[in-house]
Order: sequence, then structure tokens, then C-alpha cells
Amino acid sequence: MSSYASQRLAQPVPATAGASWLAIGPGLLLAAVIAGAGFALRQLPGVGSFSPMILAILIGIGFHNLVGTPAIAKAGVAFAMRKVLRFAIILLGLQLTVTQVLDVGLSGIAVIGLTLVSTFLFTTWLGRRIGVEPKLTELIAAGSSICGASAVIATNTVTRAPDEDVAYAVACVTVFGSIAMFAYPLLPGLLHLDAHAYGLWTGASIHEIAQVVAAAFQGGQQAGEFGTVAKLSRVMMLAPVVITLGLMATRRARRGGDAGTQAKAPMPWFVLGFIAMVGLNSLIAVPGDVKTGIVTATTFLLSMALAAMGLETDIRKLKAKGLRPLLLGLAAFLFIACFSLLLVKLAA
Repeated sequence: MSSYASQRLAQPVPATAGASWLAIGPGLLLAAVIAGAGFALRQLPGVGSFSPMILAILIGIGFHNLVGTPAIAKAGVAFAMRKVLRFAIILLGLQLTVTQVLDVGLSGIAVIGLTLVSTFLFTTWLGRRIGVEPKLTELIAAGSSICGASAVIATNTVTRAPDEDVAYAVACVTVFGSIAMFAYPLLPGLLHLDAHAYGLWTGASIHEIAQVVAAAFQGGQQAGEFGTVAKLSRVMMLAPVVITLGLMATRRARRGGDAGTQAKAPMPWFVLGFIAMVGLNSLIAVPGDVKTGIVTATTFLLSMALAAMGLETDIRKLKAKGLRPLLLGLAAFLFIACFSLLLVKLAA
């Protein structure tokens, strides 16, 4: 990531409203156009199973490396990576309710929770053993264990890894989540999984929500609906994970004796907004058409944030990281698939 973007991420946007909006407008517009292109590409045959967030970061990377991100867009791009992202994660809470979690049942929640924690710990342990950078390891662990690209970018608010790390982690969860999306529907008969067990397995182990929906509904309506609810319950665990990582970052910074910016390690307060939206959605019945609009808006804002990250990602720096992070992503994918399947079998 460029030094300019690093400074923008580390400092608040200037408070003078008029000048500020003039400064961030071009970058926000560019990120919005790329996000819109991601939505449009999903209409093409064979592309609809991919999240517009994934497509947006790919387009952003391509634009940055082939054309170049204009200097006038830098401020808006940094704004999208911080402010737009955090607002979108708050809105993500409106897609979840406490009732949905209760519908999964205690055994289902136990399977999801144990799978998440075990996968995160395994991935961070293996990352240290094979020499993957700690911040990149943490992002791959979060994306693999929680909810793909959304978890990667939410975790990076406390990890503060370079944009190339974010792009690499998103690539890992996209590639292996897509493999799972096509492979899982071939396995229920071979593994003797009924609709409930298959839905729980997909929701507990596949990375992206869109990938879970695509794979789970191949097992029938019951498997699809239960897989979706199980996945949303797993998404709800994003909040405690990010808060925990923020507290750990604070402790590390204080132990390091840095009295500067790093000692004020990031407490992800926006995650409390996410939790508040879950509570609000649980108490108030949101009309279906309104909820559909909120889901679309949330996905669009998240796509803008990922487009902005793509606009700061240098492919040469990605190549320099080598294959070890990719192997870590593969190991995390295999672990979460096998470990969750074992738990699903035990819970049956």
C-alpha cells in the first residue's frame, strides 16, 4: 500500500465538510462505479454464483494495475476503505435475528462455534509454522473460519494489514470457497448426510454466504434454508471475534511500550453498532421489500470498500508473497471442511 494511503487510513478525514466532500468525491464515485460493475457482471452466465464483493475487488485490482488509480481519487478510496466499510458492517446486522440463531439449536450452534474457533486457531498456528506473515495469517484465518471477504475486511480494521494482504486473503477464501460450492453438492449421498446435516455442514464450513446458498440449495429446499440460517448464525460470531482481536491488539501494543498511535490499538466500536442492529431486527419486524433493499445496499457498500482495496493493491507485491499463504488457505479450507463434517456426524 502506498505511503499516502497508509497515512489516510491512520488519520481521520478532515472535518471541514465542503472541502472534505470535494476531496473524497472522485474516489467514492470510482469505487461506486466499480461496485456497480461487479453487480452487473453477476448477470452474465456462470458468474452469478460469485459475490459482487469478490468481483469488485478483482475489477479494482485490474484497474489499478492496468490503468492506475488517479491521484485525485486517493482520498475517496481511503474513505471507502474505512468509513464506508464500517457503516456497511453495521448494516449487516439487519440481516440477522436472535430467532435465527435459536432455530439452529444448541447442537448446531456448538458445531458452528467449535468449528470457527478450531479453524481460526489451527490456521494461525500453521501460519506461524510455515512462515506466513502474522497479519496475513490472521486475515486468512478470519475469512476461512467466519464469512469470507466480509470477515477479512472487518478483521483488517483491527489487524491493519497492507491492502495486498487483504487482497491475498480475499483471493484465498474466494478460490477455496468456490471449490467447496461446486464440490459439496456431489457429496451428501457418499457421506450419508440427510438434508438437515448437509445444510448444517455447508453453513458451518463454506466461506461466503452466496457460496453457501448456491451449495446448500443443491441439496433441496430444506437443506438450503437450514444452511442459510446456519451460515447467518456463523456471521453473527464476527462481532465477538473482531472485538477479541481488537482487545488483543491493544494488549500487544501496551506490552510493546509504544505510547503513540499503536498504543491506542483499535477497538472496533462499529461492531457494537452491528450488534445493536441485530437486536433491532430481532425486536422490530422489517417489511420484506425494505429488508431486500437493505441487503442490496449493504452488499453494494461492502463492494465499494473492496473495490477501494483493489484500487490500492499492487499485483507485484502479491506475487512477492509467494505460494505459502495460498497453501495456508488450502489447509484452512481442508481443515474446516473435515472438522465440521466430523462434528456434524457426532451431533446427528
